[in-house]
Amino acid sequence: MATQELELGSELVERVAAIDIAKASGMVCTRVPHATRPERRVQEVRNVASTTEAIMELGEALVALGVTRVVMEATGVYWRPFFFLLESCGLECWLVNARDVKNVPGRPKTDKLDAIWLAKLAERGMLRASFVPERPIRRLRDLTRLRAALTQERTRHKHRVEKLLEDAHIKLSSVATNLFGLSARNMLDALVAGERSPERLADLAQGKLKSKHRALVTAFNGQFDEHHAYVLGTLLAAIDHVQSQIDNLTRHIETSLTELSGPQADLGTKRPAPLGGALTAVERLDEIPGIGAITAQIILAEIGLDMSVFPTPGHLVSWAKLSPRTIQSAGKNFPGGTGQGNPWLKGALGEAAMAAARTDTFLGARYKRLVKRRGHGKALVAVARSMLVIVWHLLDDPQARFHDLGADYHQRLTDKATRTRGLIRQLEALGHDVTISTRTTAD
Repeated sequence: MATQELELGSELVERVAAIDIAKASGMVCTRVPHATRPERRVQEVRNVASTTEAIMELGEALVALGVTRVVMEATGVYWRPFFFLLESCGLECWLVNARDVKNVPGRPKTDKLDAIWLAKLAERGMLRASFVPERPIRRLRDLTRLRAALTQERTRHKHRVEKLLEDAHIKLSSVATNLFGLSARNMLDALVAGERSPERLADLAQGKLKSKHRALVTAFNGQFDEHHAYVLGTLLAAIDHVQSQIDNLTRHIETSLTELSGPQADLGTKRPAPLGGALTAVERLDEIPGIGAITAQIILAEIGLDMSVFPTPGHLVSWAKLSPRTIQSAGKNFPGGTGQGNPWLKGALGEAAMAAARTDTFLGARYKRLVKRRGHGKALVAVARSMLVIVWHLLDDPQARFHDLGADYHQRLTDKATRTRGLIRQLEALGHDVTISTRTTAD
């Protein structure tokens, strides 16, 4: 343990601790006022193992020192034991972005110096805390993220099935719109069971697929053998197993949301839980074009129910990295990328924005207005940003409901006389003489 006295500067936080975290340990630096000389600071650095017992002992020591803030850099998942255990000791814990804690160039880099540098930044108020939701929301995140991962795994298995059928010269996907619909799945099960007759396989078609009987017979005229049947059966079993896991997770997510909606739910918020509860929040978010129940659950799991952590909608969209940055140099402004942000939230909003862009609503009209001059990608980001602003207002006011402004919202705002003069000028610039005749509307 190293101890030294330093001169007091213009500190904003008197008693701080900083932790440079590794997998098996953390380098802890504490900076507190000197006991007898207020103009001095006492700095201590020590290495602490990342075990529960060692971290709890550290928490007791920090509480005894009167530390009011513990700052740590986000390092993989290794920050979690330190953050949550020290938080349980009553300490205020801040998780900071590594980008905001860069060391001074040319300075030696060691764990000890990194911890000291982090502590100095913390005591001068030069860091911003990252958003770390409370335990109920973190658990809901685990469920929704696992469901998304399993959904991706199911999709990979389905792609393998199509690849296998192509290897066996079975062109079912060229005839059936959904390779895993009711009719197509019955045909695949029949192939696994040993059926090889194209006619009998085509007879399993139901609904609209019956009209494609001849095309189905041609599609099944391949070289499907027992090897293909074994692999296909394995893949279908894997798809069914993953699907059952997804269904169980969805039910567990709905149950968790029900528990969060209870009047006694403790979310660690600064104000009471929203009236109507989380299920009502899911239903209200579901009213936004492009957002379904699954997407609403993902949004709530990523941003939580309490919007007091995001003072304005601008803070939320900035945290989600859906607002472009402006880079200025030599008096010139250059466009900057939005950044990476939360991939789970941005992925869900991106899919919702693509769905909303195809609707005859305000969000759909917004996409159509922007895509002409900004391109598809930027138009989708703008629509996703608008959706997140709507979500903020709905969660901030539990009594608010979504009301679509309509696809003609911007047209209603446009002054007709101004619009008319502009169109006349354009026609005159093309060499036309324009005569205006106002049409009267019959009562």
